[in-house]
Amino acid sequence: MLDESTAFMSTADLRKLILGKKISPIEITDLYIQRIENLNGTLNAFLTCTFDEARRSAAKAEKEIMSGRNAGLLHGVPIAIKDLEMTKGIRTTSGSTVYRDRVPRQDSVVVERIKSAGAVILGKTNTPEFGLLGETRNNLGDDCRNPWNIVKTSGGSSGGSAAAVASGMCSLATGSDGGGSIRIPASFTGTYGIKPTQGRVPRYPDAIPSLSNQTSQPGPIGRSMADCALLMQVIAGYDSRDASSIRSKVPDFMSSIESDIDGLRLGWSSDFGYANVEPEVLQICREAASFYKSLGATVDDSDFCIDDPFEQWYALFSVKSMASNHDIWPTRGDEMTEYTKQAYKYAQHVTAADFSRALGRVDLIRDKLRDHFDKYDLLLSPTMAVQPFDCGIPPRVINDIDTDGSWACLPFTYPINLAGNPASSIPVGLTQAGLPVGLQIIGPFGAEEMVIAASSAFEKSGYWSSQIPPIQ
Repeated sequence: MLDESTAFMSTADLRKLILGKKISPIEITDLYIQRIENLNGTLNAFLTCTFDEARRSAAKAEKEIMSGRNAGLLHGVPIAIKDLEMTKGIRTTSGSTVYRDRVPRQDSVVVERIKSAGAVILGKTNTPEFGLLGETRNNLGDDCRNPWNIVKTSGGSSGGSAAAVASGMCSLATGSDGGGSIRIPASFTGTYGIKPTQGRVPRYPDAIPSLSNQTSQPGPIGRSMADCALLMQVIAGYDSRDASSIRSKVPDFMSSIESDIDGLRLGWSSDFGYANVEPEVLQICREAASFYKSLGATVDDSDFCIDDPFEQWYALFSVKSMASNHDIWPTRGDEMTEYTKQAYKYAQHVTAADFSRALGRVDLIRDKLRDHFDKYDLLLSPTMAVQPFDCGIPPRVINDIDTDGSWACLPFTYPINLAGNPASSIPVGLTQAGLPVGLQIIGPFGAEEMVIAASSAFEKSGYWSSQIPPIQ
């Protein structure tokens, strides 16, 4: 019998035990299924569970491993899939009651690759409707709750994946990030996540295959940076069905976790020139950034400074989502969440000139980041401006300054989506209330290997010791 500690092992360690025939894929799958059955009623991390299929896949993987056949990097490893990814024969709601009963006829590229790597799919994780919110709430049921405090949100839009990993319902899950949707929940749940370089991971199918994808990338959420590198290795790489996907050879992400960071030049920004951050969160992140000096890196204050690009990001983000759902918005919009209605009504008033100005802002941010990376190898910042807040009640005031709610909580993530640069969120501490805080590590365009190396070096230092949340 496997004990509870096994559920909180990293995927990298589980994979070694599975391939070494010390743990059966059936045993670890059953352990996760038991934990999902015990915890999901509280956390609502999974919208759809695929236990029968998971057990069949685990049994198949076990036979293959025992006979010496290895199907791939995730052979026999249980994994959860965010419910924005299309899954053939498995319900895919996209967090919307409009698609409550949708069962796709094909897999997304990400799911295709995960299956080819031999993974065992446990189910589909919770997401806000169409991924349009930095929290995970929708009209399908209760909010996805944070394992560190079930009153608090797990963040979004990959909140279900992050909550599942943090609570030991799986060790690895897919996310996607169009404005922070991997990094936000990773920060809020004490997990690791990476938003890849724009185009690194193909997106297909989409409602309109030729629709331009300006900001969104699938990526991993895991219990370690090695886990994230492993899943990146599986899902990255060109696919002709996504014309925007990068054609260059996929880097060796898995080797990057051992790379030396001695002499790395790190620039620290506390605000990007406009952000308003809770003092406790800022202090935890500042101390974590400074800790890199003990790892052989240099850390200096960066002069990276931009005007808040939220309006331009929201224009691109909302127009893309509305165009993706152009066939249902006019007829079934009244069934959607208030935040979806708000986004789509906003998108309807975005003019061609507005869209062009938004693209112009993208160029300006990219140029500012290039200036930064002329002097530094990486850019560090808080991932979030706040610690996890009560479900559905984002703070309206930060540092005695009025805010506009949830969007003011994530000022550090959406500019990086606009630029297309890779970025991770790594856990670096707990607030006095016992809630996780994440540090964001941003790299030059195409430099995931450096982001992974710096993230892994911090993890291996023991500064954050993979603490387990109270919910068991």
